[in-house]
Amino acid sequence: MLQGMSRRLFGMSLAAASSSLMLGGGWLRSLSAAEKASDAKVKRVILLWLHGGPATIDLWDLKPKHDNGGPFQEIATKTPGMRISEHFPQLANWSDHCAIVRSMTSREGDHGRAVHLARTGYIPQAGIDFPDLGALVAKEQFQAEASLPGFISIAPPQRPAIASRGFLDTAASPLVVGEMAKSIDDLVVRDLEQRWPEQQTRRIDLLGQMNQQFLAQGSDRKAAEFASATQRALRMMHPEVIAAFDLEQEEDAVRDRFGRTIFGQGCLLARRLAERDVPFVEVSLGEWDTHYDNFGRVAGLSSQLDRGFASLMQDLSQRGMLAETLIVCLGEFGRTPKINANAGRDHWPKAWGVMLAGGPNCRGQVIGNTSDDGTVVESQPYQVPDLIATICRNMGIDPMKQNDSNVNRPIRIADPTACVIEDLVG
Repeated sequence: MLQGMSRRLFGMSLAAASSSLMLGGGWLRSLSAAEKASDAKVKRVILLWLHGGPATIDLWDLKPKHDNGGPFQEIATKTPGMRISEHFPQLANWSDHCAIVRSMTSREGDHGRAVHLARTGYIPQAGIDFPDLGALVAKEQFQAEASLPGFISIAPPQRPAIASRGFLDTAASPLVVGEMAKSIDDLVVRDLEQRWPEQQTRRIDLLGQMNQQFLAQGSDRKAAEFASATQRALRMMHPEVIAAFDLEQEEDAVRDRFGRTIFGQGCLLARRLAERDVPFVEVSLGEWDTHYDNFGRVAGLSSQLDRGFASLMQDLSQRGMLAETLIVCLGEFGRTPKINANAGRDHWPKAWGVMLAGGPNCRGQVIGNTSDDGTVVESQPYQVPDLIATICRNMGIDPMKQNDSNVNRPIRIADPTACVIEDLVG
């Protein structure tokens, strides 16, 4: 067990949980959202968020024949012609279910602005509270009586805070699952097994009736959102819901395979939530801001990423879920091809890469390429809005759909200039 972690490994932040809730008719339904008919080929997205800006030149787009390449070597993968870092031996065996876009580009080299762009698809604009992609997906995949939120963020960085519903309703808010909480006792009713089936259910139903009567009198939006949050929080106290977060239900061998790290166990939790059809789950792996000792740090981070990412794909594949789950491995930008005086790499948004896996359209592609020195994109340049539009299209969501914003004007899910990455849509 890792130091500072709870008995069940992760604790849930009730402040985040309360803000993520939505009002429903019945107090508990199946944890699965599969009852909702959908023509979308991808039912859920798992975002592996690499916070800090990973040196993708040392991950997916190595330059071993150039001085900018550094000491890392390439290895062959299961897919002919696709070569990745030597620190991804397990992912190499899953390359036929992956796609690498090596030609991402943007102008945002500041962490704050680049994170905002990568997660919302928009550059920051004064006064507009843009929602994260996870919130947008949660809104579109809304299940009024679902017991779990549509957007769950596992171990996000605390500073700066990320994962936001923006101008969307509270139903789209993320449930934040953080490693620093010491317990999830706040979600447990005392003497639960004796009291829950009868007394607790009656109390919840009575509270729901009172809230509905109050709201029927013409109460404002905030009152409705508060009632919604209360109802959903109560649903989450049920043992079946809490059990979704209990990693001790997994065999030790499975937990060991994912890696006994925050990220590795987060990937395991993401699989458990995917089994319950949560539409959008993200797992964060930080410390990619490698201005010094880039290669030592990236090697260690890559090992964690390789183990958790590959194990996630393995488990989803074994359950017949990989083709309907899109995994996106993304940071806010890349890092300079030129190595600095501290054996580090600095910010470089001009040319970087992203890896996707699963879904029906990731079949071992390498999309776009950069120059021999890694400094510029030479073919098929794509920007973040294009990636977001592509993810939406895979889920059957219209990226040009508009939502009312906090500045009283409609804003599309993806920037109107966005173009889908054709190689990644059916």
